Amino acid sequence: MKPEHADDWPEISRAFTEACRAEEGCLWFDWSRSIDDPSEYVLVEAFRDDAAGAAHVHSDHFKEATSSLPSYLSATPKIVNTTVEGTQWSELGEMAVEK
Repeated sequence: MKPEHADDWPEISRAFTEACRAEEGCLWFDWSRSIDDPSEYVLVEAFRDDAAGAAHVHSDHFKEATSSLPSYLSATPKIVNTTVEGTQWSELGEMAVEK
C-alpha cells in the first residue's frame, strides 16, 4: 500500500469488500492492518467451494477492483491459496478460554 493511502484503505476498498461479503459463496472477507507496518494490510478470504471462488473472480466487482485498486498499491499483493475443510475457524486449543 502506498503510505499516503493506508489510513483511507478501509473506505477505498469498502464497496469491493461489501460486494464480496454479499456473494452467496463467501464465508468471510476480512482485512487486518499490520501492527509492524501501518501501510500493510492482510486480506483473509474464504469461499464455500471452488465454484464460489470462481464466481468471485469472474464477478463485475472483482473485475472493477483489479482495475482500480492497484493504483493505491506500492507492490503486487502476495497470496496463499489453499483448500481447507470446514466453513469456519477452528479454535486454538492451547489458548482455550474457560467460560
